[in-house]
Amino acid sequence: MIGPLRLVDVAKSNPAAEAAHRATAAMLACLESGKSFVLEAGAGAGKTYSLVEALRYLVARHGRELSRGYRRIACITFTNVAKNEIISRTDGNPLIFCETTHAFSWSLISSFQKKLRTEVFNLPSWTDRRAEAGDIDRLKVEYTLGHRSIEDGVLSLHHDDILALTITFLSSQRFRDLLTDKYPFILIDEYQDTNADWISAVKEHLLGAARAPLFGFFGDHWQKIYGDGCGSIEHDALTRIGKEANFRSVKVVVDSLNRMRPELQQMVKDPDAEGVVRVFHTNGWVGARRTGAHWAGDLPVELARSSLAKVQTALMNEGWDFSPAVTKVLMLTHRALATNLGYASLPSVFRYNDSFAKKSDKHIAFFADHLEPACEAFLNRRYGEMFTALGGKAPQITGNGDKAAWSDAMKRLCELRVTGTVRDVITHLRAVGRPRLPDDIVRLEDKLASFDPNGGEEKPRRLEELEKLHAVHYSEIIKLVGYLKGHSPFETKHGVKGVQFENVLVVVGRGWSDYNFDEFLQLVANPDRIAARSEAYQRYRNLFYVACSRPQKRLALLFTQKLCPDALGTIQNWFGAEVITEIDPRP
Repeated sequence: MIGPLRLVDVAKSNPAAEAAHRATAAMLACLESGKSFVLEAGAGAGKTYSLVEALRYLVARHGRELSRGYRRIACITFTNVAKNEIISRTDGNPLIFCETTHAFSWSLISSFQKKLRTEVFNLPSWTDRRAEAGDIDRLKVEYTLGHRSIEDGVLSLHHDDILALTITFLSSQRFRDLLTDKYPFILIDEYQDTNADWISAVKEHLLGAARAPLFGFFGDHWQKIYGDGCGSIEHDALTRIGKEANFRSVKVVVDSLNRMRPELQQMVKDPDAEGVVRVFHTNGWVGARRTGAHWAGDLPVELARSSLAKVQTALMNEGWDFSPAVTKVLMLTHRALATNLGYASLPSVFRYNDSFAKKSDKHIAFFADHLEPACEAFLNRRYGEMFTALGGKAPQITGNGDKAAWSDAMKRLCELRVTGTVRDVITHLRAVGRPRLPDDIVRLEDKLASFDPNGGEEKPRRLEELEKLHAVHYSEIIKLVGYLKGHSPFETKHGVKGVQFENVLVVVGRGWSDYNFDEFLQLVANPDRIAARSEAYQRYRNLFYVACSRPQKRLALLFTQKLCPDALGTIQNWFGAEVITEIDPRP
């Protein structure tokens, strides 16, 4: 059993601890009085610590009555990694049901088989497959590996179907009553990244209702960087609590963050700890810069590389250690790095960097999020993790023949990863079906295979990219996935949310369809223009804030794109004119 809640001892505290104590007291007051709340925990505030403290309090305060009534505390997380961390930090207490949003939702609706058989065919992705189902009363609805299929009397749901069906179920008062009876307390981790439609349904049907669970939302809407997340959550039934602490970064870094975000001022744990903030820009370069919708204003590739090398040399002369364990370089300019990192072909395959850097391409997302983690688990003989990586519980294995078939398929796959092309890997997966390719990838592959180049139609861009991807050596995919996972001194900003490093160098450039940081900094200087660009502004702001809030001691920024006067003024206001250096990008 986990121990009782222990409030922060402020007798020997620091400013961050005192701020955390105030936030904890406000949170406990909400839990005691039965009020739902949002705990807004900025970068380095210790959001997970507060969540665990809330769980400890609820177990200590309500554990006996919960166990007598066969009720539990629900803790909903965004990732399996976060789920496992919370379970570990609460000692696996059986009164706490901790799962991802999808797994929690499926646990709620899976027993309603009759209603599922009806509602599933109301979903847009299933309406055309009603005839294929035959007698739906004989169907069993399952959610295992996240692939849509109807085979042998079993209808398998996709990940997206789970949330859509749960939203439908929440419109039923009977379902909501059963939910409340089972989970009187629901705590949501990283609320800002939770599916927006799912959160909207919670707001509509549960928040403020006479008979509903108490909700606690933990997160930070300034750190929402995933596409379908809800971002900020507002509701009259929610008490807002700001956790004004930063246990991660030194004062000079936090001071800059506070100037970026004056509405959530953070206190540091040691006001006397030394640190560094440096900013470098290339505005003095009068030579040619790049053109095009996504590259306009950035330095040519070779000059961007030499600018980075110059900054690294300057920082090393000031005592920076650029070993990967100590310093991370957070990049937006993937084309400048691809050759060094081992995936030189990918930028020429895709029109947009987002396709591989943010995994917006379906093949890349499948390789990075499922296939590579599964292969890694197989090679380490962690077979349960292998099936989890593939998207769900293990498929039915009825005997040694099934085991041998899976083993042979995975061994051959692991060989092809090293020796073959992407086409070789896809061909193998389609032939053996272990693991199974997602339906949307199979459809794309079929479209490419059936396309007639002599038919008079222009080949769609997506099929052109897929054809090029087929020719890429799969080892480049392995290198890309390693980069995205952090096995490199370089990182994308998307890959580091929730983690920290002693030193961080942020390289800000162009090349992404979703980001223009010169525009962002201009908008900051001209707040009257933000409303017209609200969605883009929040996207820019959140990623910039996430990047700048990672370091513990030293933060440096290099702008390879040209900054207009208003943008440069914003940088001066946030970081101080005295830390800004103009560099010559030439080698």
